[in-house]
Amino acid sequence: MTQYMISLYEREAEYATMTPEAWGAVLEAHGAFAQAVADLGGTITGGGVLQPTTTATSIRGGEITDGPFVESKEAFGGFYLIEARDLDHALQIAKLTPTPFGGVEVRPLMDVNAGPAQ
Repeated sequence: MTQYMISLYEREAEYATMTPEAWGAVLEAHGAFAQAVADLGGTITGGGVLQPTTTATSIRGGEITDGPFVESKEAFGGFYLIEARDLDHALQIAKLTPTPFGGVEVRPLMDVNAGPAQ
């Protein structure tokens, strides 16, 4: 199995106005996603949800600034680390990721012991 990162990008403003009931529905959707990954023969090995971009601090060229590294309408808000048979399997899993206000990006993790990426 190969490891992949599913990066979640969404419009943060949509979450800022969300009701507790709507937030609960999002959490339930992520629980269902975890079950779907297992049902498809994949494994979630890690992940996390990030605080809003207003809490971000960036460092570029040694200079520290408040805010995210890249300004965008859709912000990097969380990720899943998964194990999948191949890219097609990872994409099948990623298509089920709950992102009601955005989308996802899928990338394989690099085996640093194998040398630079080709």
